Amino acid sequence: MSMREAVDTGVIANEYVAYYVALTHDLLVRIGIKPERLRFRQHLPDERAHYATDCWDAEVLSGRFGWVETVGIADRTDYDLTAHGDASGTPMTVFIQYDEPKNVPRRRIIPDMSVLGKQYRTKAKAVFSALEAATPSPSGADIEVDGEMIHIPPDLFEVRDEIMVVRGEDIVPHVIEPSYGIDRMCYAVLEQAYDEDTADGETRVVMRLSPQIAPVQVAVFPLMTRDDLDTIAGEITRTFHKSGILAEYDDSGAIGRRYRRQDEIGTPFAITVDYDTKEDQTVTLRDRDTMKQIRIPITKLPETVGALVEGSITFTSLLL
Repeated sequence: MSMREAVDTGVIANEYVAYYVALTHDLLVRIGIKPERLRFRQHLPDERAHYATDCWDAEVLSGRFGWVETVGIADRTDYDLTAHGDASGTPMTVFIQYDEPKNVPRRRIIPDMSVLGKQYRTKAKAVFSALEAATPSPSGADIEVDGEMIHIPPDLFEVRDEIMVVRGEDIVPHVIEPSYGIDRMCYAVLEQAYDEDTADGETRVVMRLSPQIAPVQVAVFPLMTRDDLDTIAGEITRTFHKSGILAEYDDSGAIGRRYRRQDEIGTPFAITVDYDTKEDQTVTLRDRDTMKQIRIPITKLPETVGALVEGSITFTSLLL
């Protein structure tokens, strides 16, 4: 069901909890968690903390550990700010103004301070506060101050029925606590990204990391470190850096070995500068997952690789 349906049917407590459930799902999928290995489990009433009204765990299925709690999302109600306010003596509230003022009837008790003040002296302030909150009767009002029951005769206070104009109210905000286990998220991403396949008759180890989180997003190889191929590759690498793309220059070893090295660390794309580059200003762009290649003009590299990294285009679309 949608988040809207979950809130409307009472499955999720409120819109704020639903927002963080949806946000967490989006985050985990974007960093590489497979949707079929991700679930949200609601805490049973006897699992929740005493102050929580709703709590959800994002759990990721690990091949080694089974379902692992990775993110916790709890609605802690107003417990935190109420506790802070009680301990500090400073109300942790926010004033919410009504769209239209409300006329609210109230009954106010006004004590005779001249008499009660002399009679109770040091307790007078506490007596006044207790009396204002009391429910009077024709015979007077009974209040409790410091564990002592005190009867206040009706001639020592006045009861007034008034109409108050209320323009808003003070609210203690609720706190939603999303707790992200970063180490568990990193482990889950690495575990799910690890893969092995066959390339050129050999087993290829590849980390299928999302381009958005790969530590190297594009590798740049000169076919040879001579005839200015390395110079062109260096300039392309610097252009990527200026565009905010995580690029790595690599000229060590055979080109096939360099591809395998980048596959193992999860680099999604690779650029090879060859002798055709000097003739037509194009390079080879290689995709890690399919190992397919395409020629592309140098001038389009930052735009194209940037779009591939953010996911607005796919490598398959470039082949069409």
